[in-house]
Amino acid sequence: MVYIVGAGPGDPELITVKGQRLLKEADVIIYAGSLVNPALLDYAKPECEIYNSASMTLGEVIETITAAEQEGKMTVRLHTGDPAIYGAIQEQMDELSRRNIEYTVVPGVSSFLATAAALKQEYTLPEISQTVIITRNEGRTPVPEKEKLKSLASHQATMCIFLSVHMISDVVEQLIEGGYDKTTPIAIVQKASWPEQKIVRGTLETIADIVKENNISRTAMIVVGKCLDTEYAKSRLYAPDFSHMYRQGTDK
Repeated sequence: MVYIVGAGPGDPELITVKGQRLLKEADVIIYAGSLVNPALLDYAKPECEIYNSASMTLGEVIETITAAEQEGKMTVRLHTGDPAIYGAIQEQMDELSRRNIEYTVVPGVSSFLATAAALKQEYTLPEISQTVIITRNEGRTPVPEKEKLKSLASHQATMCIFLSVHMISDVVEQLIEGGYDKTTPIAIVQKASWPEQKIVRGTLETIADIVKENNISRTAMIVVGKCLDTEYAKSRLYAPDFSHMYRQGTDK
């Protein structure tokens, strides 16, 4: 069996209990070495075969898994965060299916959630933002025209932008052109949940210089939106006069 496992955002304790168990049981581990915290490999048994996919092609990854299957070995394909988000796993799953190799996907904690924890911030505030957009800026990987930052910015929702901090000036330009005011708050969290985690804050007008001053060029999440610094309405769920199936509300 092959398990595609979300490693979580970095902190070894933020992998799921199931993911940790599978790492301990694995005969072969193929991990995304450019992003996964190598401390997670400490869970592996001494005789486990470990491969760093950062230096491998898709074909080499699949051949390694296929060889392990033929030998009756259990493989963990370890991806950063949650593998469903920018994990490039669909092409791997499709190839495994073509080869009639069974696999299971084990979800993980995404870095955009670890970023919220680091910022001590709720993304969905009543009357401010009830939508979170998860996206990336266009680089070597094309982005559909309707999903470019300029278009998405028109919604004025909370936006979590992956894989784009090295293009921060372009990101800012598109967000402002799309409708965000230049005073809109923005935060950058580098390596959320890692020991070396770094947080910087600013506005769309100032953040590019702040990122440069702090030498942040990769492995960072960009969060933009009014939720970062604004007054908001309290949730009706806990209001004394609000009734629901578990509690009878009182009169105002």
